[in-house]
Amino acid sequence: MLPKERIIFIIGPTAVGKSEIAVSLAKKLSGEIISLDSMQIYKNMDIITSKPTHGQMKSVPHHIISVLALAKEYNVSQYRKTDLKKVMVILKKGRKTSLEKVKAILRKGKIPIFAGGTGLYMSVLIDGIFKEKAQNKIIRSKLYKISQKQGSNYLYKKLKKVDPQAAFKIHPNDIRRIIRALEVFKITGKPISALQRQRQGLKDKYEIKVFCLNMKRDKLYQRIDQRVERMFKQGLICEVKRLLKKRLSRTASCAIGIKELKGYFLGQYDLAEAKRLIQRNSRHYAKRQLTWFRKDKRIDWVNLSGNDKPIKIAKRLWKKLC
Repeated sequence: MLPKERIIFIIGPTAVGKSEIAVSLAKKLSGEIISLDSMQIYKNMDIITSKPTHGQMKSVPHHIISVLALAKEYNVSQYRKTDLKKVMVILKKGRKTSLEKVKAILRKGKIPIFAGGTGLYMSVLIDGIFKEKAQNKIIRSKLYKISQKQGSNYLYKKLKKVDPQAAFKIHPNDIRRIIRALEVFKITGKPISALQRQRQGLKDKYEIKVFCLNMKRDKLYQRIDQRVERMFKQGLICEVKRLLKKRLSRTASCAIGIKELKGYFLGQYDLAEAKRLIQRNSRHYAKRQLTWFRKDKRIDWVNLSGNDKPIKIAKRLWKKLC
């Protein structure tokens, strides 16, 4: 029998089949699905974000999908709301439930299943969010001026001296994060990596199991290309036309497909090229997702053939959970 105080994450690159497998597993576990997708939060972005189908959402309760207006900005901090009490929307649609309610649901045998591909959202949920508000515009400005003169590598070497653990996780060219880490160190006298370890997240309250679905690259890319073809058949062009008539937040406008089709509407290239760009950029996105997930050693990788039925994969996951 599964532990009741358990939360499951089903993650993976775009088009790998997360939604179908999450639904199959939720049925088997009497679970409910919480979206872990930064774009499915928006209303009226159905085809372009590949939201779960009406049938899937009817068969298993889904949450944090189609709840935000297109004009609203959204980020990881808002997703987590600095407190898990405001994120865990499990039973009542659209209502924020308390952590005590979550515990009550878990005691009844309901299993929360987060499903999606936004790695940063997963990270802040499991590990907590860094709440250090130490900021100093003067220090930050000075650091930026140094980076402009000396280059990012100069500041990166300084960070390696004061906080090698943070430097290990930050790319030498990621000047924003390098400067933020140095800023915090100069203000607090403590490495940002040490402060981040004080975060509290789901891992401190529940047993967490993370499955990352993956398949051979050629198979995955084939699925991505096929998904884009389906999106066009489902009415992607009309949906994007409607979206472009509305005021889109900066976040919403980043959905893959908007910029690419806008170029087609403006006559910059033909429809075949717009489709090619969407497929290419979706493949690039999948690659970035996998790069992020590979950094997390807690993940249990589940390799798919590309032809597996969702129910078969759900049974594999079930066995791993028992």
